[in-house]
Amino acid sequence: VQLQASGGGLVQPGKSLTLSCATQGFTFDESAIGWFRQAPAKMREGIACISDSGTYTWYEDSLQGRLTISRDNVKKTAYLRIDNVRPEDTGVYSCATGLVRHCGWYDYWGQGTLVTVSS
Repeated sequence: VQLQASGGGLVQPGKSLTLSCATQGFTFDESAIGWFRQAPAKMREGIACISDSGTYTWYEDSLQGRLTISRDNVKKTAYLRIDNVRPEDTGVYSCATGLVRHCGWYDYWGQGTLVTVSS
């Protein structure tokens, strides 16, 4: 089971950013995918999740409205779009799966991608 987040980098406040989570080694279209963020000196927190079929999505309350999670089951890739980025969005973003159809269970984690929001 492998997951690899990408798409991070330096982004200016107010811009949008789309992260990708490429996967292999498991049945992607039968597995929910979650996105997590670890800000500097803070604990990792779950920020979004999408079910296996994409019909259910969840967002952390404080980020609702600025995040859009999606997936392409043909490409076996999940995405996270962040709109109107803010300096407090700075952190390492990673994706995970629990090999179950629904959100909320995670056993496998990918290497994260660093997002730095600064002007």
